[in-house]
Amino acid sequence: MRNWSVLVSPLLLSAFGLFPCFGQFESQPRLGVGVKMSSLGAGIEAATAVTRRSNVRVGFNIFSYGTDLTKDGIHYGGDLSLRSLQVLYDQYLIGPLHVSPGLLLYNGNQLSASASVPGGQSFSLGGTGFVSSAADPVHGTGYLNLGTTSPMVLIGVGNLLPRSRRHFAVNFEAGVIFQRTPQAKLTLNGSACIGGICQPAASNPLVENRIQAEQDKINRDVDLLRFYPVVSVGFGYKF
Repeated sequence: MRNWSVLVSPLLLSAFGLFPCFGQFESQPRLGVGVKMSSLGAGIEAATAVTRRSNVRVGFNIFSYGTDLTKDGIHYGGDLSLRSLQVLYDQYLIGPLHVSPGLLLYNGNQLSASASVPGGQSFSLGGTGFVSSAADPVHGTGYLNLGTTSPMVLIGVGNLLPRSRRHFAVNFEAGVIFQRTPQAKLTLNGSACIGGICQPAASNPLVENRIQAEQDKINRDVDLLRFYPVVSVGFGYKF
């Protein structure tokens, strides 16, 4: 990760005008701003020129969504929260075609959920069936963490800083973020019953074992999110 920091630090300094890069900055466009929609959410971004055929670009993305679902007898109230900050180096190859390596400097993308099972209702964990206690119904929380600082690379068509008299720009991009393996965490409280015997879920070895099996299954299901796909379309204006 230190090698990425060595690359990104001077680019960030250049983006905020603290020094010119490659001795060509002064003759290039100074600022372009834009809005976009992508698989990271709605975003805003700003760019400045580095050389005649390259820019440095910083963007922030945000999106929230809530939904309810029931799986294996457990009701989940889920909330998806996407929050991220990225920095990219746009290198133009042929015309508007560019490749953009960079970093997701802040990755606040996560999924959280409340979990509940009405008293007397059956549910299953890791393939084992239980009944939620009528006197102390099962409830809890679930959480899926999608990672931290991660390298990324995009390829696209468009330029937030057209090297012409044009001021408006359109940018299409696709790529991937290489993040750590997502980790699921499921916690249950209340009492779970099996064979007519009810015990607190948090201290029942069988429930704990089945919770771990459920977490392992979820982690296997979301393993491909280590390679998080990015598709975006954006519109910008050069000042």
